[in-house]
Amino acid sequence: MKSKYEIIIYWSAEDQSYIAEVPELSGCMADGKTYQEALSNVEVIIQEWIETAKELKRPIPQPKGKLMYA
Repeated sequence: MKSKYEIIIYWSAEDQSYIAEVPELSGCMADGKTYQEALSNVEVIIQEWIETAKELKRPIPQPKGKLMYA
């Protein structure tokens, strides 16, 4: 399932892997040896993040899509 949350993917030389972060979901991130693997892994983590938030009755932010910075 493809989420509608913005995902930022970058190469980490320190970790020797791609890191995928979801800024709208605090602490939601994953890694992978390839760009595609990081993207696939973070899609799973997004669903787990949402399931956990529901179980804990915590608010789930609506996806805003593209983030804007001032």
